[in-house]
Amino acid sequence: MTQLEVVLSTEFNGISSFKKGKVRDIYDLGNNILIIATDRISAYDVVLPNGIPEKGRVLTQISNYWFEKTRDIIPNHLVSTKVEDFPEVFLKYRNLIEGRSMLVKKIKTIPIECVVRGYLSGSGWKEYQQSGTVCGIDLDPGLVESSKLKSPIFTPATKAEEGDHDENITFEEMVEIVGIDLAERLRKSSISLYTKGRKMGEQKGIIIADTKFEFGIDESSGELILIDEILTPDSSRFWPKDEYSPGRPQRSFDKQFVRDYLNSTGWNKKPPAPALPPEVVEKTTEKYLEALRRITD
Repeated sequence: MTQLEVVLSTEFNGISSFKKGKVRDIYDLGNNILIIATDRISAYDVVLPNGIPEKGRVLTQISNYWFEKTRDIIPNHLVSTKVEDFPEVFLKYRNLIEGRSMLVKKIKTIPIECVVRGYLSGSGWKEYQQSGTVCGIDLDPGLVESSKLKSPIFTPATKAEEGDHDENITFEEMVEIVGIDLAERLRKSSISLYTKGRKMGEQKGIIIADTKFEFGIDESSGELILIDEILTPDSSRFWPKDEYSPGRPQRSFDKQFVRDYLNSTGWNKKPPAPALPPEVVEKTTEKYLEALRRITD
């Protein structure tokens, strides 16, 4: 692989950053926001010291694809991904931001990670082995690692700040935070989005084992809006369909490869995180690009 530039942070003369997330730099433009996906990568809610080349562009292009495909289920915050539609001050930074940026509506964020699981993996598999449940939801006995669930389950979590860990909560706890009406709308929208994405993914040779969504409220209309990213290798677990075999971990197109490496180092999952070696960085870039090719053809 040729050496690719890594964008770990952005800065523009005369424009102050609204917020820096684990991966994205966010610029407040009044009624809209410019979201720039950097090549930063996080694991266990900690940002790693080195990035993954092309990762930001992959995340943006995959999200753009899914935002368009899911407008029939729920509106989203995307306005444009074309640099020409951004404020003029950004035009001179085209080479840096093109392909990794989204102009979006400013939406009031709902502080909940809306997780949907269709297969038994990760932390869900660990909990199931101990109690037969996932996030407190009873599952059938006799399931194995990577088993397909009879129907997708909704397992919300609180949204953590950088350096903190997301905390799984029950649906009842979610109701206490956002109210029953909004909680039910979030669950219904999340499962509908996952179900459509999983079906389309299978047609492209990808199993979407689980994913998370984020939503907000358009304060001018009161409408529920899909925000952030959707069905990307950062927010989802992607497996090759032709290699799927329950009873073991699956090869993935997502950042599970990075998590596996970090687990092998004995890292305690607290800052500071160890740097990734060049071979792990290169392999991770290949996995993200493969996911982009498969999903968007």
